[in-house]
Amino acid sequence: MLHPNARALLDFMRDNGVAPTHTLTPADARRMYRERRSLTQPDPPVVAQSLDLQANGPHGPIGLRLIKPVLPRHVDAALPLPVLVYYHGGGWTIGDLETHDTLCRELANAAACAVLAVDYRMGPEHRFPCAVDDCIAATYWCRDNAARLGLDPQRIAVGGDSAGGNLAAVVALAVRDAADLPLVFQLLIYPATDMRRGAPSHTSNGEGYLLTRDTMTYFHDHYIDNVAHDLDWRASPLLHPDLSGLPDAFVLTAGFDPLRDEGLQYAQRLTQAGNRATHVCFERQIHGFITMGRVLEEANAAVGICAAQLARAMHS
Repeated sequence: MLHPNARALLDFMRDNGVAPTHTLTPADARRMYRERRSLTQPDPPVVAQSLDLQANGPHGPIGLRLIKPVLPRHVDAALPLPVLVYYHGGGWTIGDLETHDTLCRELANAAACAVLAVDYRMGPEHRFPCAVDDCIAATYWCRDNAARLGLDPQRIAVGGDSAGGNLAAVVALAVRDAADLPLVFQLLIYPATDMRRGAPSHTSNGEGYLLTRDTMTYFHDHYIDNVAHDLDWRASPLLHPDLSGLPDAFVLTAGFDPLRDEGLQYAQRLTQAGNRATHVCFERQIHGFITMGRVLEEANAAVGICAAQLARAMHS
């Protein structure tokens, strides 16, 4: 039941000898991830503003990119914009502001909100919990600098895909525990939620669908240098003992993704803890599909659904 377009993409990568990520050095993996985006991603849509910024963090400066949308006519451009703080995917090892620029622009325009993308530190140069620390610091920076940037500090959401979905869930838990930054929403796109990687989908989808068990191990080992950290909720938000009192969540998963089950498990735990959480699975898709709208039409539908969920939380 794999989508024919997804099968065609996987076959193309195999037939053209695209090296699996886990066989590459981090530097080469990062370069390949940046370069191949032009083959699979749509052209970046026009936005009202794209501004590179910098925040101070506990480990040094953090790169940021603020994207402001082209607003529909019925939205008052003089009002402060709600903002999504977005953490990119890439296994805590690859990815950057460029690899996810198109997606951030799409979400900004479709949800009529600003997006603040975070260029957090990654492994193996910067191990856990540096990425967590950077993402938390960037989110507080967003709140503290909202007024001068034309943003609404009362309407801040967090979101991300894959490793970024993991970080968004962790940030939501951290600021809830601190009780000093109320968030309005969390957008979790095929999030990693359990570093133990024991869910059934890690076996059933662990080979042949782009993100493999070997690649998951590669990412894990570049980020986590002590297996005991797998049990830390800042690495595995599914293991936090209390998931109550969190912002509304939308969790998107893919049917042929090793992370499918732990995303579903997290959505279920959120609902059981009394939160509003919606889960949608694109049953025919592979991990990473949402950025591949040039070759996977369902990616564009997924972006639209995410933006609609985000807009409802931001503008209600």
